[in-house]
Amino acid sequence: CVVIFFLQVLNEKKLQEVDSLWKEFETPEKANKIVKLKHFEKFQDTTEALAASTALVEGKLSKNLKKILKKIVARDAHEQLAVADAKLGGVIKEKLNLSCIHSPMVTELMRGIRSQIEGLITGLPSREMAAMCLGLAHSLSRYKLKFSPDKVDTMIIQAISLLDDLDKELNNYIMRCREWYGWHFPELGKIITDNLTYCKCVRKVGDRSNFASSDVSDILPEEIEEDVKAAAEISMGTEVSEEDINNIIHLCDQVIEISEYRTQLYDYLKNRMMAIAPNLTVMVGELVGARLIAHAGSLLNLAKHPASTVQLLGAEKALFRALKTKRDTPKFGLIYHASLVGQSNTKNKGKISRMLAAKTALTIRYDALGENTSAEMGAENRLKVETRLRLLEERGIRRISGTGKALAKTDKYQNKSEIKVFDPSGDSTLPVVSKKRKIQEVDEQDTEVAVKAKKFKAEMKEGTAVADGEPVKKKKKKKDKEKQAEEEEVLSEELPTSPITEVR
Repeated sequence: CVVIFFLQVLNEKKLQEVDSLWKEFETPEKANKIVKLKHFEKFQDTTEALAASTALVEGKLSKNLKKILKKIVARDAHEQLAVADAKLGGVIKEKLNLSCIHSPMVTELMRGIRSQIEGLITGLPSREMAAMCLGLAHSLSRYKLKFSPDKVDTMIIQAISLLDDLDKELNNYIMRCREWYGWHFPELGKIITDNLTYCKCVRKVGDRSNFASSDVSDILPEEIEEDVKAAAEISMGTEVSEEDINNIIHLCDQVIEISEYRTQLYDYLKNRMMAIAPNLTVMVGELVGARLIAHAGSLLNLAKHPASTVQLLGAEKALFRALKTKRDTPKFGLIYHASLVGQSNTKNKGKISRMLAAKTALTIRYDALGENTSAEMGAENRLKVETRLRLLEERGIRRISGTGKALAKTDKYQNKSEIKVFDPSGDSTLPVVSKKRKIQEVDEQDTEVAVKAKKFKAEMKEGTAVADGEPVKKKKKKKDKEKQAEEEEVLSEELPTSPITEVR
């Protein structure tokens, strides 16, 4: 049994003292002196009570409440109605023209009424009241969970988390299986590189001695099958017991089962992402999109993030480390694993990730807040990013023309082959002298060279004489020699022919 009731205030003077109002509701007797029961209405079932409670929580006016308020307006139109929700009071005043009041006094009054509800409403046992409140609370919680916008996001978050956990477990199991069986047949690991094929082959054959008589053509190609059989005959592995082989086969069964479940889980996640966030899935893929949703907590929370935050989601530690050490901040986070970023060069990854994050933020908001469930917007934005990537890769240049933007036209490249002949003049290191040289210039150069050579020889002789300790004899010129010869001839003619006597 669920009910709705109205109470009338008896003593309004005591309501003015808000701080001491709680004292008037300490006992049921004091509470009955402040308020009394005015109207009592019972719901037909829990469903009707749930609809009325949901409307009150959302600030709406239910049908039952509207009927009751019309009766009260007809009787007591001059009275004021105290409401705990200002939004609901505005709706009542607009539709029924009934004066409503909402203040801190009303909040304290509602708190006192709740504390003494059993004494104010007679005829309802406390056990039934507790059961009624519990049943209504459970119904209201189920309703909120059923119509919660985040409930489907939870499925995606759980699925992507489980997918990551399965990948980690598969890697551990496969590594253990290869290492374990490698002691018995180490050559098999180098021949078969695929992990799932390796486990299927080990599970089917078991001991390496069975490879010669086993048919594994449904698992391996013919060439690899022949290599495996040839390696099994000359294997360097140790012998193991049958119990060891059984445990290894059991481990292979676990690997195969987990791999099959992972494939099924991936298909489930892909379908769920296309149903909830189709545009986001088209832009970055289902795995990256699911990781972005899981990192943000829900699709609605992700839609509140700006494009710069979407670009760096998953790289928070690197971002704060870079800000602390005053280094370059990261350019991408989880969005790095998107296919468009992976296709670009290292130089263009930052530009593409920034543009992709901007377009992805738009698609996220469209998926979270839009009513249309088509993926057309995501396809258009992806095409724009691909066009931009192509321009960056091809180094396309845009120019502004009179009619708008147009691609710059470039001439077609034509390869012109030219036959070059070896020039032997480049081998000589001597200076090149012009052939058209006058005879006078040649004579002057020769005389200059001869004079320089004579000076150099004279300097060399002087240097040798000084080194031997002999005085340096200066050379006289031809004119000086001729004058000296003439003077000697004159002296010889003037002197007498008689012998020379010595005078003392």
